[in-house]
Amino acid sequence: MQRRFMAWGALLAMLSVGIGAFGAHLLKPVISEDYLKVYETGVHYHMIHALGLILIGLAAGQWGERSRLRWAGRLLILGIILFSGSLYILSITGIKVLGAITPLGGVCFLAGWLCLALEALSRKN
Repeated sequence: MQRRFMAWGALLAMLSVGIGAFGAHLLKPVISEDYLKVYETGVHYHMIHALGLILIGLAAGQWGERSRLRWAGRLLILGIILFSGSLYILSITGIKVLGAITPLGGVCFLAGWLCLALEALSRKN
C-alpha cells in the first residue's frame, strides 16, 4: 500500500505539471480568462491532492496498512478524477452541467482528509 500510494501520488503530480503546462501554453490563447481560472483551479487541487497521496504512502510506511489509510488514498484519487477532471473538461468544452460533478469530488477530498485525520488521532504514540 505504501509504494502504491506513493507511486500514484508521484504519477498524478507529474500529470498535474503536464496538464498545467498544456493549459498555460496551448489553452491560454484559446479559452476565456474565466475558463482559464477554472482550469488553473483544477490543476492546483490536482497537485495538492497528489502530494496528499504521497503523504498517505508515507503514513502507511510508518503506521502500517490500515483501512482508513487505504480509503483516504482511494478518496483522494477519486476526488482528483471528479473535481479536477470535471473542471478541466468544463473549461475546455464550456459544458456547464459538468459543474455539478465538481462538488462530488470536493466531498471525496474532504472524506479522504478526514480518514487520514481519524487514523492519525487513533495512534497511541
